[in-house]
Amino acid sequence: MANTKTKTKMTPRARSEAIWGLAFVAPTIIGLIILNFIPVFQTIWQSFCKTGDFGKGNIFIGLKNYQNMVTGTASAEMWQSLWNTIKYTLVQVPFSIAIAMLLAVLLNRKLKGRSVYRTIFFLPMVCAPAAVAMVWKWIYNQQFGLLNNLFHTKTAWISDPNIAWLSIAIIGIWSAIGYNMVLFIGGLQEIPHDYYEAALIDGANGWEQFWNITWPLLSPTTFFILQTGIIGALTVFDLMFMVMDKTNVALSKTQSIVYLFYTYSFTENNKGAGATIVVILVLFIMLITFFLQKIEKKFVYHP
Repeated sequence: MANTKTKTKMTPRARSEAIWGLAFVAPTIIGLIILNFIPVFQTIWQSFCKTGDFGKGNIFIGLKNYQNMVTGTASAEMWQSLWNTIKYTLVQVPFSIAIAMLLAVLLNRKLKGRSVYRTIFFLPMVCAPAAVAMVWKWIYNQQFGLLNNLFHTKTAWISDPNIAWLSIAIIGIWSAIGYNMVLFIGGLQEIPHDYYEAALIDGANGWEQFWNITWPLLSPTTFFILQTGIIGALTVFDLMFMVMDKTNVALSKTQSIVYLFYTYSFTENNKGAGATIVVILVLFIMLITFFLQKIEKKFVYHP
């Protein structure tokens, strides 16, 4: 018995819809190719090259950039910057999540002026980074700053290498609380109120309700915030660039790895070294993301 294959012909209307659909998504596809995909391959290629002026005249040098960054003359600065970034992440991400969750639980209740409080806590997300940096630099000022005037001290908050990174992390926590809080409020509003009513009937107090209902059902939102927060913290640049001056003695103990990339690529015009730093950072983020995805099933509850 012969196998017969029937070909479904596209009607003129379906063909027209397909053409119009492709036309509408074409700008996005072209933008992704030009602004995302092509630069990715160019960056990887440049990491194996000694780059010339204006990106021209690249000379292939193999793994020399990677050897220089990992074990060579630039390794100490690269590893220090990576460690600075990790320290910043370890402080900024957990505290911003914990404070945002607490505020979300409080502001999800019936409270007078609740919308006003939500707006106030979200304001740092809409403030210009330059304005944020100026305000915090004034707060941290050693001679005329608000903190030293309040506590009657002369602490060098952003020029003491021992505490400067922590001062920067505090700004990062303050900046991220509003965004995380809004996500947590959205997650809280998805939890059926029947669960809490049943818990009240069973005699559960507020802490027991949070631990047995709120925390498990918020775990998908928490994991999302954790993962995106880690990626954002590992790629922090603008905050440190605007708060820390190049003449600051604590810069080497606070600069992030993206700040180091900027220094090599645009200050020293060493695009090959800058591209190498980016590739190392991407691989590091991919490793952390892979680990987080592996442990997701153990810590995330999906009802």
